[in-house]
Amino acid sequence: MRIRTLPAATALAVLFSSAALAVTTAAPALADSSAVLPIGSTGDIVVDGVHKRVFISDPAGGKVVATDYSGTVVGTVDSLPGVRGLELSADSGTLYAAVEGADAIVAIDTATATEARRYPTGDGTQPEYPALAGGKVWFGYRGSGSGNIGSLDLSAGDPVVALHQDTTRTWNDAPILGSSAGAPGTVVAGAPGQSPVELAVFDVSSGSANRTAYAFDPGDSSNLSDLAVTPDGKDVVTASGAPYKQEVFKLSDLSEDGSYTTNPYPNAVDIAPNGTVAAGTFSWYDPDVHVFQPGVSTPVRQYDFPNTGGSSGADTLAASGLAWAPDAGKLFAVSYNDANVYSLRVLDNPTKADTGLTATAPATATRAKSLKVTGKLTSTAAFPSGTEVSVRRTDAESPSGKLLGTATVGADGSYSYADTPPAGGHVAYMVTYAGDDSHAGATATTTVNVTRTATTVTLDNNGKAYAYDSAVKFTAHLGTTYKNRTVAIYADPYGADKPEKLVRSGTVDSSGNLSVTLSLTRDTKVTARFTGDTRYAPATATSTVGAQAKVSTALSGYYTSKTAWSQTYRYFHKSKDPVYSTTMTPYPGRKYKVELQGYYQGAWHTTHSQYVVLGSAGKDTLELTGTPPTGVRFRIRSSYVDTTSGDNVNSTTYGTWKYFIFTS
Repeated sequence: MRIRTLPAATALAVLFSSAALAVTTAAPALADSSAVLPIGSTGDIVVDGVHKRVFISDPAGGKVVATDYSGTVVGTVDSLPGVRGLELSADSGTLYAAVEGADAIVAIDTATATEARRYPTGDGTQPEYPALAGGKVWFGYRGSGSGNIGSLDLSAGDPVVALHQDTTRTWNDAPILGSSAGAPGTVVAGAPGQSPVELAVFDVSSGSANRTAYAFDPGDSSNLSDLAVTPDGKDVVTASGAPYKQEVFKLSDLSEDGSYTTNPYPNAVDIAPNGTVAAGTFSWYDPDVHVFQPGVSTPVRQYDFPNTGGSSGADTLAASGLAWAPDAGKLFAVSYNDANVYSLRVLDNPTKADTGLTATAPATATRAKSLKVTGKLTSTAAFPSGTEVSVRRTDAESPSGKLLGTATVGADGSYSYADTPPAGGHVAYMVTYAGDDSHAGATATTTVNVTRTATTVTLDNNGKAYAYDSAVKFTAHLGTTYKNRTVAIYADPYGADKPEKLVRSGTVDSSGNLSVTLSLTRDTKVTARFTGDTRYAPATATSTVGAQAKVSTALSGYYTSKTAWSQTYRYFHKSKDPVYSTTMTPYPGRKYKVELQGYYQGAWHTTHSQYVVLGSAGKDTLELTGTPPTGVRFRIRSSYVDTTSGDNVNSTTYGTWKYFIFTS
């Protein structure tokens, strides 16, 4: 009789559902996000805090793209060939874009993300970098083979453009301009991409640009990419390819006033209204963005972009690709990969020190026994005394999670929390640090396989065999459990054409029993399953029983029948060939065994035995031909023999003997 093993599907389903439960109920940690941008280059990025929009210029595409704070595009301003520098008005109502290919400063309505007006700056001026100061829009422009500074006065009825504002000298290219509300009448200029760097400061409060400070090769720097003036109007911070730091210079005389050490090669800088400095670098294998508190040389947080391309180096920060939200709650960065795919990266809580948190628990534990969850809280900035982490447990009894309490973090950042899990299975512990004014929040999760108490399930009738189509009662008995008292009974008849199916499921009675009656026409494996509960493990019992085939035979052609030797004998004339018919439970490919025996010397002896293919309807007929001896006792029967008869769906079944004698 064939015995099959229990499929593992049920057990695995329990395991996976518990694991998924722990994952889906875990609170999401604060996370940065990114969105692909529909641009092929970038020149500048500006954040409008009033309308919660980010504007990015695309010089190659001749457009400015507007997104919301998640990076979703909400508008595009086209027909801006070579647009590069952007400057936002103090009321956030207008974005000024320097459009090199159109020789114009274009005003964009930030509320609608549409072009509002275009101000020509003169043929061949090719403006690139705008700045607002002294009530005017100032711009660095290229001109005819050299650069200079121009202004756009919008205070009168008609706009007025004034070129060649730097009367002391000319620049090799359009200078990068910067300004700050902290120095409302001051503009800072720097020579882009030049080695060494040149910087100049201009007083523009009179309406004209008067140079007040100049420096050639300040700080031994080269290849300027970006600059930003501090909110207090005291310093200018530069991002140059070398040295590997964002250098700080006083606006009063451009003397050195500190630096923010980063990586090779500095290419971006932006300063939040609260003075926090975001410094960017072109770094394939190192952090790309470095955030500093004002005047502090050690970064409070760093960001290393992932690799979304096909090269070994990660995505890189675009030059001038950093911009703060006005409340300093978010920092926006434009990056690109080796396939020239640009993304807007939204960096959350950038002014807070990055926080690391670990959580560890035993791989296995015993239910209702104490265990410990331990870990460590780390950061570049020290935590105040009394810092706490909260601990939440998710298990089968608390699928939505249950807050257990808090653990105090020690001076070395370590913590420990003791818990006694009431439920078995996969138990998840989520440890959370909420963060504070100086630290970002963090979450860590660990899981424990908590063993459950074993229980028993039994099922009767195992190994028994029954006549065809017998009604057999099967009783499952369930031992001690916690809350679940349900047992499911499945029947799996032999044969691939009849899969296992549920025949009864229900709560056991007060004695722990659940019964079902089955009509057996095939060998059958009956299984009783208890799926377990939060405190007791799943249990299974099987009972494999046999079902005989239905066999009947008949002899025809005899002339009389008599009782002799305690049996009924059919009498045939030797000239008459007996017809032997067999009816048996059909099954594809089934054969039946025919045995013919004769009685002599006081015993029955087999004279013939063979397997004969049964008809598809379960019937077959044989004719016994030849010249038989007279007066000799014969008998014949048909049988189904498990497996040898071509299949194994029934138990071996012997038909009854049919007795006969030939006479003259």
